Amino acid sequence: MMNEQLVRMHTGKGFIAALDQSGGSTPKALKLYGIDESQYHNDDEMFDLVHEMRTRIMTSPAFTSEHILAAILFENTMDRKVEGEYTADYLWLKKGILPILKVDKGLAELAHGVQLMKPIPDLDDLLKRAKERHIFGTKMRSVIKQADEEGIKAIVDQQFEVGLRIYAAGFVPILEPEVDIFAADKEKSEAILKREIKRHLSLLEDDVRVMFKLSIPSADGFYSDLMEDQHVVRVVALSGGYSRDEANERLSRNPGLIASFSRALSQGLNVNQTPAEFDQLLKTSIDSIYQASIA
Repeated sequence: MMNEQLVRMHTGKGFIAALDQSGGSTPKALKLYGIDESQYHNDDEMFDLVHEMRTRIMTSPAFTSEHILAAILFENTMDRKVEGEYTADYLWLKKGILPILKVDKGLAELAHGVQLMKPIPDLDDLLKRAKERHIFGTKMRSVIKQADEEGIKAIVDQQFEVGLRIYAAGFVPILEPEVDIFAADKEKSEAILKREIKRHLSLLEDDVRVMFKLSIPSADGFYSDLMEDQHVVRVVALSGGYSRDEANERLSRNPGLIASFSRALSQGLNVNQTPAEFDQLLKTSIDSIYQASIA
């Protein structure tokens, strides 16, 4: 199955749906969906509500493998069920969509212009559970706020160190060293970032395969050479705070770069919409992101 899934991720048309809002970002995601904090009283109720939102998205007739290659899940979502199946099994067996798991525990404090990932002390146990739940790959995020050479090197070192542990456990890791789209020196940060990524790629064993989730670059086509590296399965883009229209427009100027959008995907969806309204808006969103991803 892994070979079939790997080929689909490497060559398939479509994009990745990011449905991995975690504890810190879930209240904001729910509020945008029309559910404010007065409507739940603890984390259990909050996660029940966000799972209902995600289930509504995943079970929609608009959410298909024709346009979507994979979906990124939060750990809590991996352990829940959709229509009687564990979420990853539902996605792959019923929808033909690859399941990917967010494994990071959030961001450390800002230092040297970056936020590294917090330690992931239970990573081995999490990966063992992910294997049992039939997860294809993983994703982990850190953030670059300014063009600090030392900080960006530390970000890439950490991403590859953890990513290689994940690959050795049988998964395809997505490394996500995000460059803040509002950074004053974003383009310079991207140049340092790519240099460090290419340095690490040059040191990998031939059989190692990784993916990258990166901010849409300031210079069109800037990551095209990364896509050609033998170790790189795919390079995908986060929306990073851009509106869906702006993210799509910028993405479409970068051939080969596909979307992995979260807020831009769910923009406008609301708990009070009828099934027809919800599905139509989701279809419009998916169609637009797909077209930008295959441009």
